[in-house]
Amino acid sequence: MEVTIEKKYPVAAAMPSAWAVLSDMNALATCMPGAQITEQVDATHFMGSVRVKVGPAVAAFAGTIEILTLDAASHTLKMLGKGADKGGSSASMELTAQLLPGEGGHCVLAGHAAVIVNGKFAQFGGRMMNSVSDMILAQFAEVFSQKAQALQAAQAAQVDHSAAAQAGNDGAGPTPTAVPHVAAPVVATEFNALGLVWALIKNFFAGLFGKKPGA
Repeated sequence: MEVTIEKKYPVAAAMPSAWAVLSDMNALATCMPGAQITEQVDATHFMGSVRVKVGPAVAAFAGTIEILTLDAASHTLKMLGKGADKGGSSASMELTAQLLPGEGGHCVLAGHAAVIVNGKFAQFGGRMMNSVSDMILAQFAEVFSQKAQALQAAQAAQVDHSAAAQAGNDGAGPTPTAVPHVAAPVVATEFNALGLVWALIKNFFAGLFGKKPGA
């Protein structure tokens, strides 16, 4: 079964900081719930895994990632990911992600993905897979934005600290001793399938009765 996804998400950071995250596969992987890079084979090939928690049980998917395009001029990343679990289910995704100018000095993350799933996950059907993908990508985009924003803030703090230190060395004032605060790394939480199913149920009944989720 194949599902095509095309989305745009606002990023609360400027283009340089967002591109620094998008072009770093290790940083990018931590934006995806339960995902991690386990090995870098070469400059464009990586090994990775994704953990999905269902109650007390944990399912693990192992796979490969190939970077097809990484263009700093157009701020575009194109990659192909493939994975499988021990139960025989498999999936592949060809993703194109691009950063576009946004409002207020921020940017927008635009993505197009073609996802193919086989095995037990294909039994959910296209509608369910679209709902699942939307929720996963929304969390991915939120963490991506937070990570880019944190990087931008850290860089700005470092520049301010360096400028203050230089001013002190030039005799314009006392040499500062404070060290810029380093925020904790922003990482997506492990994906909980039970939480996702409950969210889908709430959305279904909200649509059925014309109410917003949580109302």
